[in-house]
Amino acid sequence: MRKYLMIALNTVALLGMASLAMAGETLNAVSLGTTTLAAALGIGIAAFGCGIGMGLGLKGACEGIARNPDVSGKITGTMILAFAFIESLAIYALVISFILLYANPFA
Repeated sequence: MRKYLMIALNTVALLGMASLAMAGETLNAVSLGTTTLAAALGIGIAAFGCGIGMGLGLKGACEGIARNPDVSGKITGTMILAFAFIESLAIYALVISFILLYANPFA
């Protein structure tokens, strides 16, 4: 249930960002402000989501190591790999925000 709620909230947030970015097409005077707001909210939501994901991953790794200390090496390696994948999502959001700010295809 919680998983579906998070998927729904993320979908609504992404659609909201798209509508903010598209609003810049019609209002030329406000397009830079709207695009800036969309970029800021996009990276903020991405950082928030990645932080939650990393926290849950670390919690699971700590619980796994506490239950079975013999597999701590495997759990740590998998956790670091997962953190790298999660962090790449935040970097993708940052790149898209920079594209919105500096390339500004809607202006």
